[in-house]
Amino acid sequence: MLDILFGALKTIEQVFLSVWWAIVPLALFFIFRDFWLFYVRTKFVDKIKWKLFEIKVPKEILKSAKSMEQIFAGMYSMYSYGINDFLPKYVDGKVDSWSSWEMVGYAGGVYFYVYAPADKQSLVETVVYAQYPEAEISEVEDYTNILPSVLPSETYDVWGMELALAKENYLPIKTYPFFESDIEEKTIDPIAAISEAMSKLKEGETIWIQILISPTGAVTGNNWKKEGEEKIDEIVGRGKKGKEKGWFYEVNLFARNLILAPTEYPIWNGEKKSEEKTKILSPDEQELVKAIYGKISKQGFETIIRFVYIDRRDSFTAANIAAVNGSFHQFNTQNFNAFKPNYMITIFDSYLARLISRYKQFRVNYKKRRIFDYYKQRRFGRYNKTREEKFSVFNIEELATIYHFPAAPVKAPRLRQVEAKKGGPPAGLPIE
Repeated sequence: MLDILFGALKTIEQVFLSVWWAIVPLALFFIFRDFWLFYVRTKFVDKIKWKLFEIKVPKEILKSAKSMEQIFAGMYSMYSYGINDFLPKYVDGKVDSWSSWEMVGYAGGVYFYVYAPADKQSLVETVVYAQYPEAEISEVEDYTNILPSVLPSETYDVWGMELALAKENYLPIKTYPFFESDIEEKTIDPIAAISEAMSKLKEGETIWIQILISPTGAVTGNNWKKEGEEKIDEIVGRGKKGKEKGWFYEVNLFARNLILAPTEYPIWNGEKKSEEKTKILSPDEQELVKAIYGKISKQGFETIIRFVYIDRRDSFTAANIAAVNGSFHQFNTQNFNAFKPNYMITIFDSYLARLISRYKQFRVNYKKRRIFDYYKQRRFGRYNKTREEKFSVFNIEELATIYHFPAAPVKAPRLRQVEAKKGGPPAGLPIE
């Protein structure tokens, strides 16, 4: 038995020694390529200049979340349709842009922000003013710099999490049409729960909600639209679409027909079709197909949702954590999709902490510090676009549901609003 094993190993060694000159350089090439892409992408991301804009909403918003959906549809123009050219990809390290749409609550009010690359300022202003012409957009200092750069500390404590989709990306969450009604008194604004919780914060408390979005399509991302189409085909019984047949298939088919001609009638490409029976869908299946089609028919964004709650240690309470966390549960559905904590950012932390310390508190503080740092950096995933990652995908209707300006029925008392309307000069005003 050992002789056979040693003989096999000897054969493998001889084969490797005869072809190593081709295998090793090829393996080193792919390793070098990955390291090089990581290097040039990191340089590209570090050079991006960012700006933070505050959006003051009008006092009376009579529009629904549909207007916010059009804003996100306009932001889809950031999509590059795939960075495959040699120079932009391997020399410049270019990656797809992203932006962060943020809702922040203090004891002094509720604020709306957009964090975007400086060269996208015109785009942000255009899409917002197109839907809310009475809003005000102004560049402001980063509000995250008000607090210490490292948290938790002796004075402040932090609680934070990332939210992701619990199921496949092509399955939708509950969106704003579900909450709307023809009668104003019966209309529910899903943003009301969050804005109300933020309006009741005491001095020293703060709630930060961050939604980072990056356009995705058939070229990049995890191909969520194609997965949805395949799921629909599976439900209705169409099966998977076969690949286009080439010349090799035609030659093989001719040889088969020639050999079997004495006993079987020849069958040529396209002559024999499988009998497809019409499948009768149940009400649940019909609803599922409609839901999937409704989601994949609109533009999608790779999305990261972060929630951070900060308060002084002597008054830290979990009540506001439960309020905001519960507000996201209103979008969950039993038969489609729901939110769940994204544990991918904490698995490595736990193993590292166990090697360094036996104490649970060390691991907890390490996770808190990491989510706080990720929020401040507006970091897109663990690798910040420098390596490939999979993200949850939300379409523009879903994004507008979880982030939009409160409508008129929402009476959050400390909502940051435009104090006075701006108007242009009269048409006949003399210039001298």
